[in-house]
Amino acid sequence: MFRNDHGILSGMYKGETVRIEAWGKDALRIRTTRYPSFTDNDWALSEAPSCTKAEIIISADGERAEIINGRIRAVLNRQCVITFYKDETMILREYFRNYGGTLCDESRCLKYISREYIPYIGGDYRIVQKFDSDPDEKIFGMGQYQMANTNLKGCILDLEQRNSQVSVPFMISNKGYGLLWNNPAVGRASFGMNLTEFTAEAVKQLDYWITAADTPKELLKNYTDVTGRAPQFPDDLLGLWQSKLRYRTQKEVLEVAHECRAKGVNIDVIVIDFFHWPYQGEWCFDKDYWPDPKAMIDELHEMGIKVCVSVWPSVDKRSSHFAEMEERGLLIRTERGGVQTYDYQGDCTEIDATNPETREYVYDIIRRNYLDLGVDMIWLDNAEPDYVRYDFDQYRYHIGTALSCSCIWPQYFSRMIREGRMKDGETNPVSLLRSGWAGSQKYGNVIWSGDVPSTFDSLRDQLQCGINMGLAGIPWWTTDIGGFMTDDVNDPSFRQLLVRWFEFAVFTGILRMHGDRGPHDIPVLDECDYGGGYLFTGQPNELWSYGEEVFAILKKNLALRDTLKNYIADLFRQAHEDGSPLLRAMFYEFPEDDTCWKTYDQYMFGSECLVAPILSPDTFERNVYLPKGSWMDIRDEKVYEGGRIINARAPLDSIPVFRKL
Repeated sequence: MFRNDHGILSGMYKGETVRIEAWGKDALRIRTTRYPSFTDNDWALSEAPSCTKAEIIISADGERAEIINGRIRAVLNRQCVITFYKDETMILREYFRNYGGTLCDESRCLKYISREYIPYIGGDYRIVQKFDSDPDEKIFGMGQYQMANTNLKGCILDLEQRNSQVSVPFMISNKGYGLLWNNPAVGRASFGMNLTEFTAEAVKQLDYWITAADTPKELLKNYTDVTGRAPQFPDDLLGLWQSKLRYRTQKEVLEVAHECRAKGVNIDVIVIDFFHWPYQGEWCFDKDYWPDPKAMIDELHEMGIKVCVSVWPSVDKRSSHFAEMEERGLLIRTERGGVQTYDYQGDCTEIDATNPETREYVYDIIRRNYLDLGVDMIWLDNAEPDYVRYDFDQYRYHIGTALSCSCIWPQYFSRMIREGRMKDGETNPVSLLRSGWAGSQKYGNVIWSGDVPSTFDSLRDQLQCGINMGLAGIPWWTTDIGGFMTDDVNDPSFRQLLVRWFEFAVFTGILRMHGDRGPHDIPVLDECDYGGGYLFTGQPNELWSYGEEVFAILKKNLALRDTLKNYIADLFRQAHEDGSPLLRAMFYEFPEDDTCWKTYDQYMFGSECLVAPILSPDTFERNVYLPKGSWMDIRDEKVYEGGRIINARAPLDSIPVFRKL
């Protein structure tokens, strides 16, 4: 049974209600449920869609219905199985193999239906949404997964947040459509050769959004129209961010800042990492090691350096705030056993960022203990949150069980800072964040790729991660230069990796030195001249820490970065205006070029710079595909005609970069 409900197509079949409506340009939102009504959660679709009125056609016999919004059309058969078209071309079809009105009569005995509802006693459903698969389809986006695959066809992706894994469930297809799985439930996406399948573990309704366009750029624009765009990025953050694990005292921070100045290393930001606090959940400087943080911050500001301070969501039982937060219900609840959710350096429970009262409580502490001292930015680490175990059935939030909504938790964590600072009169605050979800781009977050290994394999993975994060609508993205986990900073192979990673990072949105550098043989503070304490750290991680040869190369590439600042600022403006990423897959700029849809070891940094990073050790030349047109090597200004592969030199001090003429 179908009906036109004031421009919304509704259908019912065997106790399931289907609702399809226009939602933005050339886009439709699809919801289904077995409950009497739909929830009012819009999740990632938080921006008011452009005013569009769909055309709805219902057949006279009631056996068929369709809804049309611009270039996208959905056709439903009597069993509410949906087929999607871009103009007159089918782009996606729900999978259905059952009796009566079947799409594939020879398969009807399989009794597969498009949408399965597997019930939980007393409440939610586990919903599985199936689509037919095109083996020749190419799929991109979906956030950040630590693997080699850029084209996600054939991949299985867990929809859950983990350290270095960021689930942002928006995909782009080379068939000319984009699809948002608009549900923050823990689940899975499988892009098989025989079947495409999305699963949500514990929900009341199915919810997805689909748009059609000719190019990835148009698809991203349609998507960010309804999920939001990144704000304008500040121009004074485009240089080097200096960080390590970790500066333990204000004396160490100031020493590094002054040495940067003495050695001619200009830095925009210096980062104060974790355990500058007495206990997790104090959210303040430990006075034993930071006796006058305001004086330190003032001195750094006089040097033109901004200060970023790490904030964790974990609250140690020894914290002065723990008892009150537990009593007021401001912490994540556990379904079984004790209250511990995190166990690094303490018995901790993490804050419930989905609770507005929690966000207000914690932000007030952060304002008093950091922002009022002049701290410029907050680094929201462990933002998944990083659980002692990723047992999502063990945790419950203000807005529901972790199984039903855990993927959106980091978005709420970042909103705590963004909304609090804007309420205090800040016009455009920026935060560093270790996770995110669909729509996180609009909360001023620089998302980085987490605690990744210091290997060339990992460097290759980060290129893929950056490309797919951009195609999932997250343009502000960065990495730990050199990777996070290093065994031996004196190893020549690591120093080569650091150089190649830095050269790549020059052509990303944020240039950021960070990492836990081994060997871990630096005395803890109670063996030093700073008084008592337990605090450890990694090896030095400044540009000059790796020998004169490496320092000269890094400094040369930092100077190159300085020449690019106006260009990079323009890329950030584009991201703000139309959702374009800074790191762009080759096909983003050249969608008509079939080779670009298969080339993943190089990328476009904006529309003009083709970057070919070195992703393997002891490699001093590489093949580069140049699309049609004229291209100039920025190092020697030699011009090449495109439409072909060339062999480009890659000495240790530079990577091939070509400017489109």
